[in-house]
Amino acid sequence: MSYLHRKPQLADSLGRIQHITPENANWQYVGFEVVVLAPGESHCYQTGQQELCAVILSGQADLVSSTLSLKNIGDRTSVFEQKAPYALYLPPGDWLEMTALTNLEVALCKAPAKGELQARLIKPSDCVSETRGQGTNERQICNILFGNLPAERLLITEVITPAGHWSSYPPHKHDTDALPSESALEETYYHKLNPQQGFAFQRVYTDDRRIDETICVEHNSVVLVPEGYHPVGAPHGYQLYYLNVMAGPKRQWVFHNDPQHEWIIKK
Repeated sequence: MSYLHRKPQLADSLGRIQHITPENANWQYVGFEVVVLAPGESHCYQTGQQELCAVILSGQADLVSSTLSLKNIGDRTSVFEQKAPYALYLPPGDWLEMTALTNLEVALCKAPAKGELQARLIKPSDCVSETRGQGTNERQICNILFGNLPAERLLITEVITPAGHWSSYPPHKHDTDALPSESALEETYYHKLNPQQGFAFQRVYTDDRRIDETICVEHNSVVLVPEGYHPVGAPHGYQLYYLNVMAGPKRQWVFHNDPQHEWIIKK
C-alpha cells in the first residue's frame, strides 16, 4: 500500500478512525482526524498549540468549548445530501467536548496557530458553494473555511464529484513557496463513496517522478499530498466526496497546473 494512503482503522478510545499528525505524516502543518460516535457518546479533544475546525460531516451533536455551548448542531445525515455543513472553529489552548445526539461523524482539522482569532460557529449560510469545470470535469465545491472566512493557516473545502467525472483536474500542485505565482500547502483528501462499496483513483506525482503513486481509494480513506500534482477520478456508478484540508507557511491557495495537461482548459 502506498505510504500516502491511510485506510480507516477501528475507532480508538476517542472514537477516531483516522488520526493524522504532522509527525506521522512527515510534514509540518496539517493535522487531520475523523471521529465517529454513537448516540449518547461523549469525548473531549484538546486543541493544544493548533487551531481546530471541527466539521460535522453527518449527524447532530452538542458542542461545548471554553467559551461556547451549542445545542443540536448539524442537519445532514450524509455528505451526499449536497447541503453545506456546520463547523466549529477553535483557537489554540482551547478544548472541545462533543456529545453525539445521533450517529455522528466529525472531521477535526488542525494547523499550528498563535491564537489570533476567537471561537465561532460556522453555519451553512457562511459557506460558499460553486460549480467548477465543465463536461466530465464538472464538480460541486463547498468552501467551509477558505476565502469566505478567516483562519490563521487552515483552508478547508469539500467537493462532490459525479460518477464518471474527474476532479482536482487538470492536475495542479501547490508545493512551492513562490508567491504570487504559487503557494506551498500540504493537503489531505478524505474520501467517501456513494454507494459505499465503490472505489476511486487518485494519482500523486511530481515533475521529476520522485513521487508517482496511483492510489485506489475506498470509503473513508485519506490520501496525503505532501507535494506534487494530485488529480482524482470517479468511476461510472459511484459518486465521490472528499474533504480537503490544507495548510502551509502562508494562508493562500495559489496553484500551478501541470503544463502537459493545461491545454484541457484552454481549448
